[in-house]
Amino acid sequence: MGAGWEWDETLFSGTAAFYRRGRLPYAPGLADVLARVLDLDGRGRLIDLGCGPGTVALSLAGLFGEVVGVDPDAEMLAEAASEAARRKVTGKVRWVRARAEELPAGLGDFTVATLAESFHWMDRERVAATVRGMLRTDGALVHVSDLKGESRTTDGLPHPPVPHAAIDALVRRYLGPVRRAGRGLLPRGTAAGEAAVLAGAGFAGPYRHVVPGGQAMVRTEDDVVAGVFSMSFSAPHLFGARLALFEADLRRVLREVAPSGRFSVRQPGTEVFVWPRGAD
Repeated sequence: MGAGWEWDETLFSGTAAFYRRGRLPYAPGLADVLARVLDLDGRGRLIDLGCGPGTVALSLAGLFGEVVGVDPDAEMLAEAASEAARRKVTGKVRWVRARAEELPAGLGDFTVATLAESFHWMDRERVAATVRGMLRTDGALVHVSDLKGESRTTDGLPHPPVPHAAIDALVRRYLGPVRRAGRGLLPRGTAAGEAAVLAGAGFAGPYRHVVPGGQAMVRTEDDVVAGVFSMSFSAPHLFGARLALFEADLRRVLREVAPSGRFSVRQPGTEVFVWPRGAD
C-alpha cells in the first residue's frame, strides 16, 4: 500500500448495509467459468479473503463442500451470514473475523483461494506467501475483478447514465481532493502490480479468463446512493455531522440528471486470473 498509509478498522465502517445493493454484481457465468477451468465438482474447500458481505463466497458455494469467508469487518460478516441464511447454505459456509495477515489461523488447507478486489488493502507479499502455503498441491488462487479498460456505452438504453463525474466532484467538495481511506489518505491511490507479487510468492501462471457482461440494467436513485456509501473513499463515517447534508446534495445531483429516479447501466464484464499453486 502507499507510503505513510496503514490499514485501520474504519476502512469500510458503515458500508456493509449498502454493499450488496450498491455494488454492481460480477458478470453472470462467473461460477460456470470457474467450475470449468478448475474442474470443481462440489467437493473441496474455498477460502475467500476480504470476503465482505459474501459476494463471491456465496456465489461459488455450490462448487465446494465447504466455504470459509475471512474479513476483519464485523458488519460485513453479519451481512454475509444473513445472506447465507436467505440462500439456505448456512451449513456449508463459515465466517471468520480476521485480517488476511493473521492467517493461517488454524483453518486448514484449501482447494481454491479467492481475492476479489481486496488484495490491494493487504500486506500483499506476506499474504501471498501464507495463502500459497494453505493451498493443496493442486490448488489455485483466483483473482477476480471487473474487466479493466472495458468501454460500456449506455447508448439506446431507456434511462440516463449514472453521473459518475458529478458524484466524484461532490465527494471531493465534502471530503477534499485527496482520496480518503479509513483514518488516512491515499494520494497515489491503491497499489498495483499484483502479478509481480504473486509470481514472486511462487505461484504459476496466470491464466486469464473473461466472463462477458454487457447486459442492460436499471439502477434506481437509492441504488446509486447505496453505491456511493459502499465505497471506502465515501464511507458514511467520513462525512461526520455533514452526512445528511451530503446525501441531500447527492440526491439533488441525481434528480437533475434523472427526474424519474432511474438510470441505465450495462453489466460490467469480469476478469479472472487463475494462479496455480506451483511446485515448491
